[in-house]
Amino acid sequence: KEACRYKTVVQKCSLERDFNLLPYGDKTIVGDRGVSLSGGQRARINLARAVYKEADIYLLDDPLSAVDTHVGRELFENCISGYLKNKIVVLVTHQLQYLQNLEHVLYLENGNSKQGSFRELKERGLDFARISGEEVEEEKFEEPKELKKQKSIESMDSDEMETPRPVEEQKSTGSVGAFVYKSYFKAGGNCCVIFMFFTLFICAQLLASGSDYFITYWVNLEQKNGEALQALSNTSATVDTEPANSTDGFIALKDNTNISLPTLKRSHHHHVSDRNDTSSGQDLWELSTETCIYVYSGLIGILILMTLVRSFTFFAICMRASMRLHDRMFESITRTTMRFFNTNSAGRILNRFSKDMGAIDELLPAAMIDCLQIGLALLGIIIVVAIVSPWLLVPTCTIGVIFYLMRIFYLRTSRNVKRLEGVTRSPVFSHLSASLLGLTTIRAFGAEEVLTKEFDSHQDLHSSAWFAFISTSRAFGYWLDIVCIIYITLVTFSFLLIGNERFGGNVGLAITQAIGLTGMFQWGMRQSTELENQMTSVERVLEYSSIEHEPDLESAPEKKPPETWPEDGKVEFRHVYLRYFPDDPYVLKDLNFTILPKEKVGIVGRTGAGKSSLINALFQLTETAGQILIDEINICNIGLHDLRTKISIIPQEPVLFSGTMRKNLDPFDEYSDADLWKALEEVELKEAVEDLTAGLNSKMSEGGSNFSVGQRQLVCLARAILRNNKVLVLDEATANVDPQTDALIQHTIRKKFQNCTVLTIAHRLHTIMDSDKVLVMDAGTMREFGHPYTLLQNPKGIFFGMVEQTGRTMADVLFRVAKESYNKLGLEQ
Repeated sequence: KEACRYKTVVQKCSLERDFNLLPYGDKTIVGDRGVSLSGGQRARINLARAVYKEADIYLLDDPLSAVDTHVGRELFENCISGYLKNKIVVLVTHQLQYLQNLEHVLYLENGNSKQGSFRELKERGLDFARISGEEVEEEKFEEPKELKKQKSIESMDSDEMETPRPVEEQKSTGSVGAFVYKSYFKAGGNCCVIFMFFTLFICAQLLASGSDYFITYWVNLEQKNGEALQALSNTSATVDTEPANSTDGFIALKDNTNISLPTLKRSHHHHVSDRNDTSSGQDLWELSTETCIYVYSGLIGILILMTLVRSFTFFAICMRASMRLHDRMFESITRTTMRFFNTNSAGRILNRFSKDMGAIDELLPAAMIDCLQIGLALLGIIIVVAIVSPWLLVPTCTIGVIFYLMRIFYLRTSRNVKRLEGVTRSPVFSHLSASLLGLTTIRAFGAEEVLTKEFDSHQDLHSSAWFAFISTSRAFGYWLDIVCIIYITLVTFSFLLIGNERFGGNVGLAITQAIGLTGMFQWGMRQSTELENQMTSVERVLEYSSIEHEPDLESAPEKKPPETWPEDGKVEFRHVYLRYFPDDPYVLKDLNFTILPKEKVGIVGRTGAGKSSLINALFQLTETAGQILIDEINICNIGLHDLRTKISIIPQEPVLFSGTMRKNLDPFDEYSDADLWKALEEVELKEAVEDLTAGLNSKMSEGGSNFSVGQRQLVCLARAILRNNKVLVLDEATANVDPQTDALIQHTIRKKFQNCTVLTIAHRLHTIMDSDKVLVMDAGTMREFGHPYTLLQNPKGIFFGMVEQTGRTMADVLFRVAKESYNKLGLEQ
C-alpha cells in the first residue's frame, strides 16, 4: 500500500522522469542540502514530501515558481487540483494564471487584504492583469506528443537497480607515517628554530640530571662529614681514658688541644676515605655546606630559566604549526573543485576544522612536550642510575622492553579506534547541521522524533567508538601500573636483601630514581600513545590540505588575455561535454552553438535538462571536455580569476555575506560611494538602504535574512551593474520574486546591459520571448536554437509546445511579442 502511494505521489509531482535520469533513480544520494539537484527538482521533492504525508491541511509556499511552465501546470492539475482535491490547500503563489481554478483567493498588498472568489474579486475591480503584468487565463490543453513521450518512465522499484553507497570518508590505516611528523614540524618553523628547540631541551635535561646527581654528592658529603665528627668524638673519648699521671700522655693531650677541629676532621676524613674509597668508588671534592647551597641554587635557577625558554619556544612552534595547518587546509578547501562539496558533507568539513583542529591546538602540544621531556628524562635517569648503581640497569632495561612491547600491542588497537572515532564523528556534525537548517520543515512535519532517533543512532555509533578508545586507554594504564608496582618492589627489596651500599645518598637516589623512572615510563608510554593518536588529527588535516584543486587562478604569462578582454562578448561552445563524477553519465552532451556579441539568449528546458550545468561549464566550475571560447579565447587555457572576474552572474539563490552592505556590493573597495548609491538607485533599492540605521555601513544578517528574496536579487543585480562586464548570466534570477520585481529586473537588464551578451535561464517564458535567440535544452542536449519566432513556426517543436502550455490567451501574447521582436530585429539588420 505504501509503495503504491509512494509511486502515485512521485508521478503526481512530475518526478518520474527526473528519477529515471539520476544514476540510481530515487536511491541516488543527492549530497548535502541537495547540492546535486536543480532548484526545480528540490522544489518538487519538497512538494512530494509534503503530499506523501497524510494530512487534512497543506500549506504550499510557492512551489510553482521554481519550475518551468509545463511542469508547473502539471503540478497544479495533477497534484494540487487532482490528488489533493479532497484536502484543504493553502497555496502562496505569484503564478496568477491559476487563480480562477481556486475556490477562494486572498490578495495581500501593503498590509491590506481582499478576499473572495476569482470572479468576485474581478467584479470588485481588482486588476489582476496589472498585478501580474500579463493576462490571466487558464485553459485545458492537450499535451504535445513530444512531451508525452518524455513521460514513458521505467519502474523505480526494479530489484535490479543498484543501490548506491555514500562516498565514505577516507580513513588511513597503520602507524602514523614519518611524513606526518615532518610536515607538522615543518609547519612550525625552519630547521634553525627546530635545532634551537632541541638544543634547549637537551641542555635543560643535562641541568636537571646534573642537579639530581649533585644532591647525591651533597648527601654523601654530609654523611662523610658526620662520620668524621663521630670518629673525632670517639678519639676524644679514647684520650680521656689514658692514665692521669702519664706525663707524655698529658703533653700529648695538651699538644692535641692546640690542633683545630677542622684539621682533625680533615685528618680523620682522609683516614676514613682511604679505608672506604675502594667500596664507594667516588672521589669527593671538599665543598662547604654553604657552597653546596649556592651551587644547587644556581643549578635550579638556570634550569628554571632554560625550562621557561624551552617551553615558550616549543609552544610558539606548535602555535605556528597549528595556524599554518589551518590556513593551508582552509586555502585548499576554498580552491577545491565543486565535486568535493558534492561528495563531502558540511559535517565532515566542520569535523576537521573543529574537532581535529581543536586536538591540534590543545591536546597535541601537551602530549608532544611530555613525550620529548620524558624521553630525555628517562635517558638522564638511566645514565645517573648507571653511575650510582650499575646493577639497576638490568631491571630498568627489562621494564623498558616490557613497556615498549605493551605500547606496540596497545597502539595496534587504539590508533585505528581513534581514526574510527574521528570518522564516526562526522555524521553527527552533518546531521546536526542539516537539522538546524531544516528546523522549520522538521517541526512542520512533526518529524522531531524521527530526527531524534537518527541523531541518537549517529551519536551511539560515535559513542561506541569513543568508549572503545577510552576502554583501551584505561586497560593500557592498568597493566602499566601493575608492571610499575612490581618493579619498585623489586628495587626496594634488593637494597634490603643485598645491603652492601654504605652511603644513604646512593640508596635514596636509586629508590627515588626508580620510582621516578617507573612513573615516567608509565606516563611516557601513555603520552606516546596519546601523541600517536592525536597525530591522526594532523593526518586528517593534511588529507584536506592536499585534495584536488581547480586549475590555476592566474593565467600563464604567454596565455594571459588582454586587460580589455572580452571586448565583444562572443560565446562559442564546440563539442562540449560535462559530467560531475568520472564514472557518471554525461550531463551535457556534444553542445555546439555560437552566441554573437550583444545577443540576448534565453535558455529554456524542463527542470534538470542541463541549463544550470551549462552555466557551470561557462564558469569552469566543473571539468569539461571540448572547447568554450569567449572572443576566440579558449577559457580552459586561462586562469580562473581572469575568467570569472569578466563574467557577471545573478544566481537562482541570491547570496549576501555577513558584513556591511558596502562590502556586499564592493568587497574589494574598487568603487566610490557615489557609484554604489547610483547602482542601488538603478535597482530601486536606494530608499531601502537609506532607511537602514547606518546606510551602506549597515550590517547584513547571515545569508542576508533581513532582506527579502527579491531584494537580495536586486543587490546581486546592483553588483553586476557595478562590474559592467561584457557577459552577464541570469540563472533563473526571477524565479522566486514577485511580478513587480521581475519586471524591474527585466527593465534594468534591457537598459543597463544592452551592449552586453546576456544569457538568461528562465521558467517564465515572457521574460525571454523578446530575446535574440532561444536555446532549448533537453536531457543535456541542445534540441532547438534560434530566434523565438523562428522556433514557433515548428508546431512539433519543444518550444512551441512549451508556449502552448501557457494557455491560449497567454500563448497569443507570447507569439505577438516574439513576432514584434523578430520584425524589429529584421528592421535593424
